[in-house]
Amino acid sequence: MSSTAASLAPSSTERRSFQRVRVKIYGRFMLEDRSEHPCQVIDMSPGNVAFRAQRVGAPGEKIIAYLDHVGRIEGVVTRRLQDGFAMTIIASERKRNKLAAQLTWLANKHELDLPEDRRHERIAPRNPVSVLALTDGREYQCRVVDLSLSGAAIEIAVKPAIGVQVVLGNMRGQVVRHFDDGVAIEFAALQTTDSLEREFDGLAH
Repeated sequence: MSSTAASLAPSSTERRSFQRVRVKIYGRFMLEDRSEHPCQVIDMSPGNVAFRAQRVGAPGEKIIAYLDHVGRIEGVVTRRLQDGFAMTIIASERKRNKLAAQLTWLANKHELDLPEDRRHERIAPRNPVSVLALTDGREYQCRVVDLSLSGAAIEIAVKPAIGVQVVLGNMRGQVVRHFDDGVAIEFAALQTTDSLEREFDGLAH
């Protein structure tokens, strides 16, 4: 491991203090030979992750993974499991703090089995007019009814299928529910109040 990687890897004391959470996240990972393979996260903490995968890396091999809801992470294989492998995550303190917040949100969502995390306060944007873009390039004007750090409800003339990837303004997400006048979207990453205020010219409190 390089000196930079070593400085970013959590110490054994830090690793013990990280709480692993059981989540069901899908993604892909790349081995050192640059081959890509599908995977599923079994459990994860800001310092470690266990993957279920058909192809596994060798202990000590560097891995780059792209995970739904989490994004890009990298690390080093620590051991092989019966149906996958475990990896130590190499990240800065800032990145690990962000991972901790994302994992808390994901754990609550899975535990409550909700399409969105209802524990976040739902607020109305000051400027509700926005644009919903689909992956094929089509764009539709929409009106944001309310939103939270984890998702938004929008009124829109079309109803993309549940599970379809979309972009609301500048925020990636996916459709998780239909209702009479529109759809509910779950953001791919947990937002902040500041990012929502920038996106919608302020929030109505």
